[in-house]
Amino acid sequence: MYTSCKANTEMSQCITSMFASSLPKVCRSNLTNGFLSNNCKQAVVGGREVRKQSLSLSMSSSGIRNQVETSPEDKGTGLTYKDAGVDIDAGSELVRRIAKMAPGIGGFGGLFPLGDSYLVAGTDGVGTKLKLAFETGIHDTIGIDLVAMSVNDIVTSGAKPLFFLDYFATSHLDVDLAEKVIKGIVDGCQQSDCALLGGETAEMPDFYANGEYDLSGFAVGIVKKDSVIDGKSIEVGDVLVGLPSSGVHSNGFSLVRRVLSQSGHSLNDSLPGSSATLCQALMAPTVIYVKQVLDIIGKGGVKGIAHITGGGFTDNIPRIFPKGLGALIYKDSWTVPPIFKWIQETGRIEDAEMSRTFNMGIGMVMVVKEEAALRIVAENEAARRIGEVVKGDGVSYR
Repeated sequence: MYTSCKANTEMSQCITSMFASSLPKVCRSNLTNGFLSNNCKQAVVGGREVRKQSLSLSMSSSGIRNQVETSPEDKGTGLTYKDAGVDIDAGSELVRRIAKMAPGIGGFGGLFPLGDSYLVAGTDGVGTKLKLAFETGIHDTIGIDLVAMSVNDIVTSGAKPLFFLDYFATSHLDVDLAEKVIKGIVDGCQQSDCALLGGETAEMPDFYANGEYDLSGFAVGIVKKDSVIDGKSIEVGDVLVGLPSSGVHSNGFSLVRRVLSQSGHSLNDSLPGSSATLCQALMAPTVIYVKQVLDIIGKGGVKGIAHITGGGFTDNIPRIFPKGLGALIYKDSWTVPPIFKWIQETGRIEDAEMSRTFNMGIGMVMVVKEEAALRIVAENEAARRIGEVVKGDGVSYR
């Protein structure tokens, strides 16, 4: 465990003191040892997401090389995320099973009561986008992705991020490379207006391939109980407003790598319809929405927020809806970035598969009142009115 500057250490002690004072005695004693006992039953809402990633592809200097023989031509259909080794249905089934053991699991962030507020926590990694970082040598922005995946989750509850911790693991510690990764984490925390409180650097010989590493982290934020965004007040006729993504963000890269491997394209190839290369488009860091979303929430009218990660619109938007309600998405209400069009055309991927795998250019969806939608679109140039709440369930398109 490494620690950050004195100011952050004092902040940690302050938060720990506040936290401990609201817990039962058994929780307070275990908190001082760095963990919470299973006897602490105050957590009321949990967040759990399953990230599955295929490592069946190897990298070479000439591009990404496929180790799997099957192709879409063999099957007579386009590529799917499952073909690339990621089974979203299996992940959803695991969440359902865990929810039986820990009721309340399933939100974007886990809520824990603290006086008149909730602490909101989220954890994630970067997935197989790391493989492209190894291939391209671009390591100074991958930390931004790491921070974004957690803080974007907890801000969906209206929580302001307080602090972030990371875990960096490798077989042999390359100090210069690790410094680049941590620099990105620092940048991400600055964008989120939260403290990098510390983390863990693990050197584990022979566990990872030479020059490779794994990366994960978690964020904790806070929101007043009377200000939490939970989707319970969503009703028919409410408006869906989308905030644009920077591209693929940090989900769907197992399928992206499969498309690259079968297409014969190099990461240095130009992206059709764009001045960028495939490398630039794919490695663009995930947008951190914290400041923008908190500003919008502060002006009122926001009922629910969905972070569009793995599962795309299909799986993420319904997570915030009361039973009996669904989303109607207006086709062509926003511009889909060229990288998604290239992925779909090159991999011959069906529309439904794209919508369940990628964000398609919208990284955050806010469910708001009509008057709030008018204000948000007027004040945020890139925001788009992309749909509405309807009776039913799931996500449909018109």
